[in-house]
Amino acid sequence: MVVEMHAGLASDGGSKLKMLLTFVDALPSGSEEGVYYSIDLGGTNFRVLRVQVGAGSVIVNQKVEQQPIPEELTKGTSEGLFNFVALALKNFLEGEDDQDGKMALGFTFSFPVRQISVSSGSLIRWTKGFSIRDTVGRDVAQCLNEALANCGLNVRVTALVNDTVGTLALGHYYDEDTVAAVIIGSGTNACYIERTDAIIKCQGLLTNSGGMVVNMEWGNFWSSHLPRTPYDILLDDETHNRNDQGFEKMISGMYLGEIARLVFHRMAQESDVFGDAADSLSNPFILSTPFLAAIREDDSPDLSEVRRILQEHLKIPDAPLKTRRLVVKVCDIVTRRAARLAAAGIVGILKKLGRDGSGAASSGRGRGQPRRTVVAIEGGLYQGYPVFREYLDEALVEILGEEVARNVTLRVTEDGSGVGAALLAAVQEQSEPL
Repeated sequence: MVVEMHAGLASDGGSKLKMLLTFVDALPSGSEEGVYYSIDLGGTNFRVLRVQVGAGSVIVNQKVEQQPIPEELTKGTSEGLFNFVALALKNFLEGEDDQDGKMALGFTFSFPVRQISVSSGSLIRWTKGFSIRDTVGRDVAQCLNEALANCGLNVRVTALVNDTVGTLALGHYYDEDTVAAVIIGSGTNACYIERTDAIIKCQGLLTNSGGMVVNMEWGNFWSSHLPRTPYDILLDDETHNRNDQGFEKMISGMYLGEIARLVFHRMAQESDVFGDAADSLSNPFILSTPFLAAIREDDSPDLSEVRRILQEHLKIPDAPLKTRRLVVKVCDIVTRRAARLAAAGIVGILKKLGRDGSGAASSGRGRGQPRRTVVAIEGGLYQGYPVFREYLDEALVEILGEEVARNVTLRVTEDGSGVGAALLAAVQEQSEPL
């Protein structure tokens, strides 16, 4: 991971890790005060938030509205989509009394963007079922700003971020020792604070703080050291983005159930362990990760929940207890591998920052007292699947050693994409370096 981080920082296209510059060189410190807004657009729903913050890392109150995006807008025109979003913000603001002067807006846009500045960036490509051709290559913050102006709103985007950067901002707001953020949900990504002089591909880049948040896009990480199996190759072959997102396909919630299904299908083809259920196991993505988690966490003596899932969802009736135990074991192995790989990725970031106990940052800092290090972590797989969380935490201690691990805290941070973006809008208004 560290080798690829160096390569991605040295040149664009130098690594499967994109190591994108975010131009965020100041994070919330807890001293921010006032009312800030954010828009979170990252899928088929979008949210509008109003966040009121007081000094001392206090979120006084927040108001959130969620709306589905009509399907025709996900395939229509740029203008249609952004006008719809702007109108939703206008309706949201109607009851508000804090509309004097220009208002700062944080915009979480969770699609691949080439950032141009902290408040602007051009869309590289749509994902998640969106296909609005005339947006690709355009500055999405400008598209939203124009739509806001057309609605008569005195609001502009002051921070354009993705959800991982929002999570880091929220983590840093509560705890200034937060140096990185990781999302492990249906997808996965990470970002961290890098020294500006270590970003070789942008020589001469100056920031007020000497640091900048780098969005790793670590789901795309690949290395010959990753323990790839025939099942990973089968999974990759059946996805629309072959040879991409290799790390994500081994560790994230969108894929873990499918890896287990591929194992079960092979077992059904090569043995009679599932009777004649090979056909029902041949449907891709029939086993979702929540079912995989429920199977692994079934602690009833006769594994009755496992029996129910096999019967109702995989159409395997009357699996004997011995087979049900085997099914639990496979789900355990898939979960454990994913959690341990995610932990190794996190240690890679700590190693790059010289916080893994080895004494020196790989960008050169001398040996010193171990520093307290916090990693903000968000996403349903870590938050909602206790076995995954236990395996990840355990692997972290195993790799770092107990002494170093005592100084490393993984802190669950909720709603970075909403509250975190609003806080970054606040910071841009009253900028304070990292």
